Formats: sequence, structure tokens, C-alpha cells
Amino acid sequence: MLGAPILWYRDERGLISMAALGAIWLGATLLAGHHHLYRVVPTIEAAAVGGVVGVSLETSPAVLLALALPPFLVGLGSGIRGALVALGLELTMAVGLALAMRFDLSPDVGLSIFTWAMAGLGLGLIGSFVHAMAEREPDELTSYLDAQRLIKQLLDLSGDLSSGLDVTALAGTVVSDVRDQLPTSAFGLYLPRGETLIPLVAHGSDSAEVSAPIEIIAVESWARGEPLVDGLHFAFPLGDGAVVAGALSLLADLQLDVVERSILDLTRRLRSKAVQLDTALLFSDFRDLASADVRQRLAREMHDGIAQDIASLGYLVDALAAKPASDKQAQQFTMLRDRITKIVAEVRQSVLTLRTSIGESQSLGAAIGLVARHLSESSGISIQVSLDEQSTRLRPEVEAELFRIAQEAMNNAIKHAQCSTIEVTCRVYAPNAALTVRDNGRGLQAARSDSHGLKIMRERARLAGAELSIVDDPTGGLVVSVAIGALPQDFPHNSNAERVSP
Repeated sequence: MLGAPILWYRDERGLISMAALGAIWLGATLLAGHHHLYRVVPTIEAAAVGGVVGVSLETSPAVLLALALPPFLVGLGSGIRGALVALGLELTMAVGLALAMRFDLSPDVGLSIFTWAMAGLGLGLIGSFVHAMAEREPDELTSYLDAQRLIKQLLDLSGDLSSGLDVTALAGTVVSDVRDQLPTSAFGLYLPRGETLIPLVAHGSDSAEVSAPIEIIAVESWARGEPLVDGLHFAFPLGDGAVVAGALSLLADLQLDVVERSILDLTRRLRSKAVQLDTALLFSDFRDLASADVRQRLAREMHDGIAQDIASLGYLVDALAAKPASDKQAQQFTMLRDRITKIVAEVRQSVLTLRTSIGESQSLGAAIGLVARHLSESSGISIQVSLDEQSTRLRPEVEAELFRIAQEAMNNAIKHAQCSTIEVTCRVYAPNAALTVRDNGRGLQAARSDSHGLKIMRERARLAGAELSIVDDPTGGLVVSVAIGALPQDFPHNSNAERVSP
């Protein structure tokens, strides 16, 4: 870049200056390899470059380009302070020598000096930034500190949210607005999940004959990203993550143009609520992801820490039991070893409980069946799982909470009920569902001070918008039931039963 204008104008003195600069940079490159000189060389280089520029300023102003390089190089090696020192030093040398040699520093020359000095300053800042990033040591807490800052901002902002971040409540307001504008016999608010849609809210679509056309037009509207009207059925996107669809009431007798205008008007009116609903859905996804990460971390810590330590105690007891001092002591060692084995099994079962979750391709019933099989194999208790599931899925966060409730109920029955069989019934007709866990044990006992299982199940039911019931079975045992909405009476019952035996 320096040689191009000099060669173009055939500037002989400029060629000499360029050769001098090349010699300076070559010498600086060679000397920079010496450890005791690497801090001194950049400063000397900047002063020498400034001197060459000052001597050549009157005859070869193109040499001013060289002022931009030293601050960048010094910034890379020493940071912002070194870059500023280098820039100041080369400007002092250039201007000082030009004045000493009585050169005519015209306004144009002064502007050129200022321009290339600012270019040197900018490059120096870039070099300083690169230096700072290279010197920064990786901190494993950085991501947590960033998350902490963002969560604090979210908490501060949540006080200004007039409608909160409750997905179900926000969906209810959308439903009310749509049904006030368009009289419908069936209605649904759908959310994307992978390549399909799942119902968040549904009214009047209990039978497949009614729900199927609504779901079809909802999927088509979602794929196109535009409102659709087909006879009595309509659908339109709502924000970035929802689709509204429904069937018009036959009693309304609305014309097509009236329906289309109403949909366009609803799209405008619901724009703010669409943003609120999208925000609530993002918060729900964040909460589910955070809880999944916590479960996985706890599972790792329990497996690598507590379980291994307790197993080591078992080996120590085995060594002591090999040479007991008396028969009584041998019996005590045997009892202690049995207790340790039981504790290890419970810890490993807790690790399995924490790690097990619902996959993208796995339904709620399939996930419950899988964990029931593991629990039956580890406990020796027969578990029967009866499934009635439609192809339409529940929302991921709802599936996760129902799954954890079923898991907790089965674990409690195995640990405390002294039962021989457990029956699990799962019925899903999205967005409604019903789940029942029944055992033949000793029923509901007095709560222990260290027990939080029932409290956790109630909290999970609240988060899922479900009703939880825990009652004694008249025939013996305990019945844990959780329900979301009301399932249709004609829905088939126990169509797929699986008995899991040890």
C-alpha cells in the first residue's frame, strides 16, 4: 500500500524512505524474538517510523500511511496504553523533525497527519481489544454470571408485564376475543411442536369428526403463514408461535367477505396479545430447559458422589464382616450390609428418576411405560400400565409435569405402600388428559417431617393447570389421580394395556 503511490509518481526519495521503513520493520521483527527486548522494540520501532515520516514529509507525503501500523502492533502486544504511547511518540518525532528541518506544514499536510493519526488510533484500539481477548482466561462461571444478569433483568421486567407470563391465562384471553368476534361451534389454539401442531386450548372439538378438519386447516395456515377460510372452517397465524383455528356456527350464517374482514381485524387487534403469548411460551421453554439441566446435574453428582461413597462403605463392611469378633457382631455386620445395599439401590433409583424424561419422539404414555418397566425390574413389584392416547400431543411442559407426577406416585407406592401391584392408567385427548396411579398397599399414612412428595406433586399439578386428587381406595390401597379438562364420554377406555412384571 505504501509502495503503490510512490511507484506511481516515480518518487525516488519516497523509495528511499520506503526502503528505510522496510529495514526498520525487518529489524523489529528479528529483534522481537528476544525475550528481554520484546517490550522495548515496539517503542523504538514507533520512534524510528515517526523519524522517517518527519524527514520525508515535505517530498513524499504518501509515507504518512506508515503512521497507522505501529499503534496496531503495539496494541496487539501491550494493550491500549502501549498503543497510545506508540502513537504519541511517532507523532512527536514526525512533527518535531519536520519543524526542525523547516518544512512547510500547510493545512493540507496537517489534515493528512491528523487523518493517518486517527487511523493509527483506530487500529490501535482494535489491536488492544484482540490483546485483551487473548489474555482473558476462560472462566467456568462466565455463563452463570451472564445467566444471572439476564434473569435479574427478567425479574425486573416481569413487574411491568400487565398480563404476566401464564400461557394458559393468555391463551384464554385470546379465545375470548376470537369467540366474541366470530361465533364458533368448535375452536382451537395450536402451538408448533416439531413438524406438527399441538392444541393449547380446544372447545367443542371432542370428536375426531369435528377436530380433524380444524387441525388440517390449522396446519395449512401455519405452513403458509397466512389466514385461510374454507367453508365453515377458518385459521390464521397468531404471532410467531401459535395458530388460531375453528369451525363457524351454522346459526351465524356469515358471508365469506364478512369472515375474512373479521379475521383481518382480529389479526390487528390481537397483535399485542400475540407478543405476550410468544413471550410466555419462551419463558415456559426456558423454565423447562433449566429444570432439565438441574435434574441432569443432580443425577451426575449423586451417581459420581453419594452413590460411590456409599458403595465404598459397603466394601469396608464386607472386609470387617470377613473376620467378626463374635456371632452377634457378624449379625450386626450382615444387617448393616443389607441396609447399605438398600440405600445404594434407592440412590440409583433416584438417579434413574432424575435422568428419565420425555423425548421428542416419545409420547407421555410411552415414557410412563418405560419408567414403569425400570421400576418394576428394580423393585420386584408388578406394574400394569394402561394407555389411551390420541396422536395429538400435549404441550411439552404439560407432558413433563404429568410424567413427573406419575413417576413420583409410583416411587412413593414402591417405597412406602408395601404393595404388591400398581396400576397406572393414562388417557390423553389433547389438550385434555387424565392420569391415575393405583396401588393395593396400606393406603395414605401420616405425613413424615422429611417427606415432600405430595407437596411436589401438588405443585406440579398447579404448573400443568391440572386437578390433583389423593384418596384411599375403598378396596385397599391409595389412588392418585390428576386430570386436565374433561375427557369425552365416548372416548375408548384401556385400549392398550401393558403388564410389567419383575
